[in-house]
Amino acid sequence: MAPGETRRPLAGEKILITGPAGRVAFPLASRLARDNEVWGIARFGQSGEREQVEAAGIRTRRVDLAAPDWADLPTDFTLVLHFAAAIGTTLSFADAIRINGDGTGRLMNRFRSARACLVASSRAVYAEPVDPDRLQHEDDPLGGDAPLPYSPTYRVSKLAQEAVASFWAEELGLPTILARLNVVYGDNGGLPAMLLERMKAGLPIPLGPHGATRAAPIHHDDLFDQLPGLIAGATVPATIVNWAGDEPVPMRELCEYMGRLTGCEPRFVVTPEVSGNRPSDPTRRLALTGPCRVDWRDGIRRMIEKLHPEWLV
Repeated sequence: MAPGETRRPLAGEKILITGPAGRVAFPLASRLARDNEVWGIARFGQSGEREQVEAAGIRTRRVDLAAPDWADLPTDFTLVLHFAAAIGTTLSFADAIRINGDGTGRLMNRFRSARACLVASSRAVYAEPVDPDRLQHEDDPLGGDAPLPYSPTYRVSKLAQEAVASFWAEELGLPTILARLNVVYGDNGGLPAMLLERMKAGLPIPLGPHGATRAAPIHHDDLFDQLPGLIAGATVPATIVNWAGDEPVPMRELCEYMGRLTGCEPRFVVTPEVSGNRPSDPTRRLALTGPCRVDWRDGIRRMIEKLHPEWLV
C-alpha cells in the first residue's frame, strides 16, 4: 500500500465472528453490522451479553468451541473473524488447548468455504527478549517461561492455536491471517482503563523486572480501519502479522499522561510476577494496512471522556 493509504470498509459481506461480546470483538462486530450481515457465536455465559450483541444488529447463536453444535448455523459465510478465547486463572492446560487450539481447527474446517479467515492471536506467544525495549518481530523466538498471572495457560494455548490454524489453512486451502494483538483499548476500556482504575484506587502499577515496560497500544478505531487490509493479506500458507499500534509507548509514560489528565499521580512497583508488555514491530502490518490514525494520547483522552468524564481535571 502507498503511505497513508487506507482501504474501504468491508460492506456486503456475510461475516461470522466468534466472541462477539468480548472487549475486542464487540466494537468491531457492532460497526461491521451496519453494512454487512454479521453473525456472532459464543457461549454467552454472562447475563445480558447476548442481548447486547443482538441489540447491535448481530444475529447470535450459542456455540461452545470445545464441543460445537453447528446445526443452527449456515455455512456460506464469506469471512470468518475468530476472536473468542478461553482465559482464566483456573483454566487447565488441557481445556485451554481444547478450546483455543482445537476449537480453531473445528471452526476453520466447518466454514472452509469462506474467502478468508482472520485468527486473533496475541503478542503473548513471543519468548521474553533479552532486550525488553526491542520491537518484537513476527519471526522472533516463541514461548517463554513466565506464565501470565491472569491466565497461566493462555500463552501455551495461543501457541497451539497458531499451529492448528496454520495447518488447517494449508489443508483446506483457506486464506488465513494470524494477527498477534498487542494492547487494545477504546471507548469500552482495555488495559489503560484498568490501569487508571488502579491509580484512582491508590494501588501501584506493576511493571516487569526491567521496570521499563513498553507496549504498542492500538485503538478500536484503528482495528476497524485496518481490518480490510488484513483480510486482503490472508494467504495460504497463513500470513502472520503483529496487530498493534505504530508507536512503542512506555507504560510509565502512559500512566503519567493519564495522571495529568485526571490529577491522579501514579505509583509504580517492579515485580518479577509480571512478565510485562513488549512493543511489536509494525512493519509487516503497515504494508498491509497503512499507518494508524489515532494517536495514543488522543485515544486515551477519548477513552476517559467516555468512561469517566468526571475524572478529568
